[in-house]
Amino acid sequence: MWAWLAHDLRFYRLQRDLSGDAVAKLLNCARSSISRLENGEARLTERQTAVLDERWQTGGHFGRILWYARLGHDPNWIKQHEDIESEASVIKVFEALVVPGLLQLPEYARELIAAGSPPDVDEILGRRMARQAILAREHPPVLLVLLMESVLDWPVGDADVMRRQLAYLLEVSERPNIGIRVVPRSAKAHFGLDGSFKVMTGPSGDVAYTESPGGGRLVPSAVEAQSYVLRYDRIGQNALPEDLSRDLIRKAMEAAE
Repeated sequence: MWAWLAHDLRFYRLQRDLSGDAVAKLLNCARSSISRLENGEARLTERQTAVLDERWQTGGHFGRILWYARLGHDPNWIKQHEDIESEASVIKVFEALVVPGLLQLPEYARELIAAGSPPDVDEILGRRMARQAILAREHPPVLLVLLMESVLDWPVGDADVMRRQLAYLLEVSERPNIGIRVVPRSAKAHFGLDGSFKVMTGPSGDVAYTESPGGGRLVPSAVEAQSYVLRYDRIGQNALPEDLSRDLIRKAMEAAE
């Protein structure tokens, strides 16, 4: 479906004898973006398909293809996710099971990856660690994290791995662009029990991301992504303030000794 969308963008452009520059002006983007869209290296947004359907009077053709394309599994979801994450200015993460990938130490990450018995542990580990480079750049994104309390005391690796991972959470929580809050067990049933997710805010707006065994799902729809923003805020109502969250992390670190 994505390939069809890219094909038809070029087909309709040529049918109307339009240059790439003309379509770039219509979609308010760079000329190079049109080439990337037509080659399938980039993807049309809801706003762009709406503009095309209105100006070219297609009867909603591009919007329909976009809708169906988003329903299917994307075999390139890993790269798409990494690209969106790398361009995000704000990243909000809710994690119910483990420390988020952006804050994992290599030893902790290796234990998690190896537990799934993939044949390419080192390759997956390297890719995960490379993603963390966005936190070390001159203008890093704001990273806001909500963790279930069980993340702190569920053993991943030996006691030393857990102690160092928890100590690292304490360390990065002091950075001005990183906020970590813990949802305590006393919260009981709440919105976060449906599963982990994150919302990335970048040049194209909000994009939500959820992961499940065998693949992840990107949610670029503005309306659906906003539902995840609301879910994050509702979970946050049950979370401890940052200082009390640090106290809980320290207790878990001491208990791991």
